[in-house]
Amino acid sequence: MASTLSSPCHRRHHHHHRSSYYSNQLRRRCLRPSTAASGRPSGLGTSRELYFHPTFIARGSRSRVSCSSMEKSQRKQGPDHLLILVHGIIASPSDWTYGEAVLKKRLGDNFFIYASSSNIYTKTFDGIDVAGRRLANEVLDVIKKMAGLRKISFLAHSLGGLFARYAISILYSTAMKDASQSAACIAPTTEGSEKLECTSGLGAIAGLEPINFITLATPHLGVRGKNQLPFLQGLSILEKIAAPLAPLVVGRTGGQLFLTDGEPSKPPLLLQMASDHEDKKFISALAAFKNRILYANVSYDRILPY
Repeated sequence: MASTLSSPCHRRHHHHHRSSYYSNQLRRRCLRPSTAASGRPSGLGTSRELYFHPTFIARGSRSRVSCSSMEKSQRKQGPDHLLILVHGIIASPSDWTYGEAVLKKRLGDNFFIYASSSNIYTKTFDGIDVAGRRLANEVLDVIKKMAGLRKISFLAHSLGGLFARYAISILYSTAMKDASQSAACIAPTTEGSEKLECTSGLGAIAGLEPINFITLATPHLGVRGKNQLPFLQGLSILEKIAAPLAPLVVGRTGGQLFLTDGEPSKPPLLLQMASDHEDKKFISALAAFKNRILYANVSYDRILPY
């Protein structure tokens, strides 16, 4: 490498330029206008759609299982819908104590609500990819212990939304579970081990029918760039030093949020998560959910601008 490229000043300038490029690329990929005829983002339904019990069709069979018959079966077999709650940075399942109680009261017995505990407190510093794998393994463990699950939803807060997005890319598959292995996302059948298919045809998450993927104040685009951290008051000097300091404060996660984890041959993780790849289907996993909803604070959010 030429000597000019090895100077500290040049490396800093080159790194800043590359990070800005990645930040702009991520915005172009993620902030595309809706192409739906209705002008509404794909997957965004009414509040009634959030808890809709779909009808399932067995492959090779013309018979449908009605919602009413499924509901009767659910009452006998226990909850059939797994709702995973994912907390944010430097947090724990206790952050969901009140929310979990309200959700249990509102959603009823058909839902099994589980607050993730695999990435508590400083474990959130280990990186979005590491935390995402932990969450994926945790979800699989829950499903193994719970018989009769058919559907799955995620409700994630802040950084937990990125953990959940990474986790579903690991849990995503194009086929539902085998009927002989689990009742998840399949209608009762006498066909034995024949694989069954949900009406969505968009794939499964951990073998279950994906219903809702909801994030609350999640930095999907990272925090790199001007005014991306409102509490810095838009001061350029603070914004410049925030990126190199972030990994020292919040570990690998900090570098990934500021898009400084990329290499010349490998883009930053958040930019990778804006596309499908051979080993991980980030977009296909999201597309499998019937409803994909994100919430942001209109005002008074000092951490995220949108």
